[in-house]
Amino acid sequence: MHNTPNCELTSFERLNRDCFCLSLDPAALAAALDAELGSPSLSQLVRDRCPYLFAAQPVFVARPPLERMARVVQAIEAVVGLPAYREQVLAGAPAIARDGAGGAQGVFFGYDFHLDQDRLGLIEINTNAGGAMLNAVLARAQRSCCQAVQAMVPSRGAVTTFEQRLVDMFRREWRLAGHSRPLASIAIVDEAPQQQYLYPEFLLFRQLFERHGLQAIVVDPSELACRHGRLWHGELAIDVVYNRVTDFYLDLPANAVLRHAWLEQAAVLTPHPRAHALYADKRRLALFSNDGALRALGVADDDRQVLLANVPRTEVVDEAHGDRLWAARRNLFFKPAAGFGSRAAYRGDKLTRRVWLEIMTGAYVAQALVPPGERVIANKEGLQSMKFDLRAYAYAGDVQWVAARVYQGQTTNFRQPGSGFAPVYTTVDGSGRGMCEPDVEHASYVFLLDEAGDVHALPHVLYVALARGQALAPMLADQTLRLADWYVRLRADGVPGAVVNETYGFVRFDREGRFKLEAAPGDAAWPTPEEHRRMQELLFSIDLEPNGA
Repeated sequence: MHNTPNCELTSFERLNRDCFCLSLDPAALAAALDAELGSPSLSQLVRDRCPYLFAAQPVFVARPPLERMARVVQAIEAVVGLPAYREQVLAGAPAIARDGAGGAQGVFFGYDFHLDQDRLGLIEINTNAGGAMLNAVLARAQRSCCQAVQAMVPSRGAVTTFEQRLVDMFRREWRLAGHSRPLASIAIVDEAPQQQYLYPEFLLFRQLFERHGLQAIVVDPSELACRHGRLWHGELAIDVVYNRVTDFYLDLPANAVLRHAWLEQAAVLTPHPRAHALYADKRRLALFSNDGALRALGVADDDRQVLLANVPRTEVVDEAHGDRLWAARRNLFFKPAAGFGSRAAYRGDKLTRRVWLEIMTGAYVAQALVPPGERVIANKEGLQSMKFDLRAYAYAGDVQWVAARVYQGQTTNFRQPGSGFAPVYTTVDGSGRGMCEPDVEHASYVFLLDEAGDVHALPHVLYVALARGQALAPMLADQTLRLADWYVRLRADGVPGAVVNETYGFVRFDREGRFKLEAAPGDAAWPTPEEHRRMQELLFSIDLEPNGA
């Protein structure tokens, strides 16, 4: 079993650390993917090309950090809307960001955050963030293969609404560009799209658009041409380009047709170079985290305070401050100003002198280090600690969806078992009660006690799943443990108030981790005084004297 949780951790941190009993059934997930994609060949493509696209287990996050994330997105949108900000930023941006067609705002901004206990930090902003449709499919799959957590995951209605909002977003981009007739066609464009890691998502988007009556294609820029003031794919006139290329300012010859379409308004390009200059260039983080710069721009006090509290201090690396930054490097993270996907990004404590010279001669920013969250997962080798960040998909300052990315190493990647996109569960606390049910008067809290005297909190929703045979606990295979079930009266604010009843018994896990309750003779399952004290600490999150009750 995992080590005893620290009583200073929140219920959600305990879930991320100790909840490994419940995971998705791979066979059920595959069946759900087949049904969603409409073709077994597409789900097979996901399994073959992207074996670690979906994380093994969910991530738990409380509501307050999610609300703060949404507030950060709103504050940045307010700053970007200031004429003084736009004038200052675009004056130093490539000409294409100033000269291109206006109107469209840019779809699928991804605001990436680290969450370390109560410390939230905006790590970067992406203007062509991938994964939104994959997370929608994942949410649908979970509803069909994991009944035990139905109260925790988005409903089918919520997923359908999200997908509708995505289509509406593209239609709004079309209207913002000045067009009155209905949107008719969308080209999903990337360089060699069939070779891209997220190619399955391109196919999902194509299907989504087609379900809503739009003609949709997935193409390389070389398959497009500009003529007669329009962008064409063969005989199909393209209204909107969903731009997935990472040549953000369209400098490469291979993207010349997109550059022409943007400059000549031959099609609506979204996201576009101007959006990248205003939001995603990492030098903007230096401005968002600088009190003096925000004041000089006339940023409202409440927006300024939100940004200073949640955007880690960032500065542009230059030779004048090189010695100071090198000395402070262990508390910094270095990343290229125009980079993406964690390419050429480095933790300061991992830097060599050779890499440091490359940083000093390149366009880099140094950002105060905010550790990522931690998610403990269970696999065949045992328990494994993974990292996670949170991605808020947003449009026009409005958060549309939040997902987690689980990974190992110093930067985000989906290359190891257990990594990938993960759903964010936030509707229950550590007891399994819904946060939206403040009028509930009682709740059941469950603990497992092992032979070493360690106490392990077991969220009630997971206890129910195990008891119903809807989940396995392979890490507890072939073990017999004592089980404590405390019936607790709640205060008006939903916080545990007093223990009403305590029940003890034994639970046996078979070789596959199946759960079976067993009767306890006499007082054989009762806790020791120290175990009882530990359960009280976990329940009430206070330090009690060893003999306290």
